[in-house]
Amino acid sequence: MSEVWRAHDDTLDRTIALKILSPTADLGRFRREAKALGALAHENVMRVYDYGEDEAGPYMALEWLHGGTLEDRLKQGPLPPDETHRIAAAIASGLAHLHARGLVHRDLKPANVLFDEEGRPKLGDFGLARHIAGAGTLTEAGTVLGTAAYISPEQAGGEPAGAPSDVYSFGVILFRMLTGALPFTADNALALVDMHRNAPPPAVDTLQPDAPPQLAALTAAALRKDPAQRPADGAALLAALGEAPTTVGALADTQVTQVMSMPEEPPVTRRGWSPAAIAAALVLLAAGGGVLAWAVTRSGSSPPGPTSTGSATHRHTATTHGTTLPTTSTAQPTTTATTSHTTSPTTTQRPPTTTQPPPPPTTVPTTVPPPTTVPTTVPPTTTATLTTTATTAIP
Repeated sequence: MSEVWRAHDDTLDRTIALKILSPTADLGRFRREAKALGALAHENVMRVYDYGEDEAGPYMALEWLHGGTLEDRLKQGPLPPDETHRIAAAIASGLAHLHARGLVHRDLKPANVLFDEEGRPKLGDFGLARHIAGAGTLTEAGTVLGTAAYISPEQAGGEPAGAPSDVYSFGVILFRMLTGALPFTADNALALVDMHRNAPPPAVDTLQPDAPPQLAALTAAALRKDPAQRPADGAALLAALGEAPTTVGALADTQVTQVMSMPEEPPVTRRGWSPAAIAAALVLLAAGGGVLAWAVTRSGSSPPGPTSTGSATHRHTATTHGTTLPTTSTAQPTTTATTSHTTSPTTTQRPPTTTQPPPPPTTVPTTVPPPTTVPTTVPPTTTATLTTTATTAIP
């Protein structure tokens, strides 16, 4: 299907594995492998750095894992129990991440378990990976895919593979790590596939009496013919191994779940003026302003405050998104009513001048009725001047 080269990334100055598709291989499968890897981020899954297609053909730039494969280590025989448990937990953790995202590997075997420079196992070669839901099947129905020595019974029968299919392949790997041998061997692939479908696997303790009982029992459970009787997925394998998903990817998923499951905060009661109270205040302000203007005009006396018609200068501060800007505004008299009297009573009436205030909550528009002037006999030199100054409040 492809060639894998050790290459150097000149841009980031690092060694990578460059996977180049064969000219006669399935391009769609190659692209789906890149998408499957690109959707994963876990310490026990090989990382994909880049994907592209040029005159040399499609390629993938992958993480360079120069610690060898599990197949290389198993050629020396069975592994120590502690090492077997550590590698099994890492494989199960990678599968848990894979299955949680709706993917199934379909070709899990020791040659596809690679080690980094720290000895950490990572799942690789996702050329046969597919979505568990069934969308995007890589081959036609009934086609057998996988490696004969590690294939699940349902895959051997041409049925769709699911998470329990990876669990079965995990059981074959675990059997080999404990005993140094495969559960089934045959002279040809067809006979081997038939054994996976129909023959019962041997017990681990018949080949390795000193195997840890917990690992031996998990191997037997994973190798059951009926997918429904196996551990359901990678997370179930982790639980059987007494491990918890503590990697960065799994921890992030747990945190998201916790946030989503938190109860909603109770409603907060905010203190403030209700709409009814605001409406009542507006009515009172309007009425009070009208009565005040009428009373002052009626009595002919000057209200407290400035007696000149000059403008009043006020100092304000405008705040915009945390920035304080000094501003100066000049408020002109809102309403000016002047009554002059001489020997013969005369009446001078000016209509009120209304200035539209800015939107709430700076000012409240108040309509003041026109002042009513009643002729009054006063000394000729008496002049009553009414000046109302509007003040604009800027929050």
